Amino acid sequence: MSLTLTDQDRPELQKVIEEMIDAGFTGVTMRVHDERGEWVGSAGVAKLGENAKPPVDGHVRIGSNTKTFTATVVLQLVAEGKVELDSPVADYLPEFGLDRRITVRMLLQHTSGVFNFTGEYFEDGTFVPGIPATPSGKEWIDNRFTTYRPEELVRLALSKPSRFEPGTDWSYSNTNYVLARLLIEKVTGRPVAEEMQRLILGPLGLTGTVQPATETDIPEPHAHAYYRYEEDGQTHTVDVTRHNPSWISSGGDMISTTRDLHTFISALVGGKLLPAPLLAEMCTPEPKAGYGLGVFVQDAGENSGTVITHNGGAAGHAALMYSTPDGSKTLTAALNYVDDAALSLGEAFQKATQRLVKEVFGGGQAGPVGSAEPAQ
Repeated sequence: MSLTLTDQDRPELQKVIEEMIDAGFTGVTMRVHDERGEWVGSAGVAKLGENAKPPVDGHVRIGSNTKTFTATVVLQLVAEGKVELDSPVADYLPEFGLDRRITVRMLLQHTSGVFNFTGEYFEDGTFVPGIPATPSGKEWIDNRFTTYRPEELVRLALSKPSRFEPGTDWSYSNTNYVLARLLIEKVTGRPVAEEMQRLILGPLGLTGTVQPATETDIPEPHAHAYYRYEEDGQTHTVDVTRHNPSWISSGGDMISTTRDLHTFISALVGGKLLPAPLLAEMCTPEPKAGYGLGVFVQDAGENSGTVITHNGGAAGHAALMYSTPDGSKTLTAALNYVDDAALSLGEAFQKATQRLVKEVFGGGQAGPVGSAEPAQ
């Protein structure tokens, strides 16, 4: 049993999460496992207008961290001989008329060029919108209980021009992971949640982790998520803890806890879920963004080595997940906040994660840290 430390034992860690509250987040809980044992801390509040801190073992919508789970399932199916990493996705999902140059690997690495159904940001600053359900104002509030079928999301994306020729560039696209979900379901004949349970959640005992399809609830205990929008000159803040996550599907629909995220990432990099050759492929980054297969591979700073990571957000909830390549040190965190169409906390999110990585993994100024944008 590892030693559990308190905020008094690691005041420097408690200080960083309290600074995140000062920067505008509603609540933060963080869990660190390292040579000193396990440290758990929380700051801020679980619910606006109340005083209780966020529960340290609370559930949170983990957003794009879902992609790491999904990629792991696909790679486990590769290990079982049911999927080939460099085969055309069209061989498994012929119904979409996909470019035959798009391989399974390209989905997991975001090199397919397929349009992002939640909207595309281009280098010149232009934005091409996707589905109306993407958090973008009052329309998001009004549509947050709508059910979207994964096939709908893919077909919408395929109705738009591709960003680039398959395999020639990198661009983060939630569509890749909805296609990965449909691939899992096609080759196994079972819902993705059942495969997730068979291959990851069950073997690791991740009882706090679920993959909802259209279920709107989040298990107790949990902190509350909020969304803010403007209408007729008035600012409205709505509790969006309950919503239908089918708008993001396997791009970011899962719910977990900081404890389960620690167990998952340490088991994954520790070789408990994938054969060594596939784990090595997963953790080999493409050059533009440092993205492997469902994980970012990042420099943690001067003399600090590498971290394997993915972050994600989903309408007022966010999760952080970092590990050394051997799983000996991990940082996992859950955040709740007031989201908005302008992603007002995006810069604070980026700075806070850089500060956390620097504090926990040591060394000099941290570099870019994972996907700082929300799951959409």
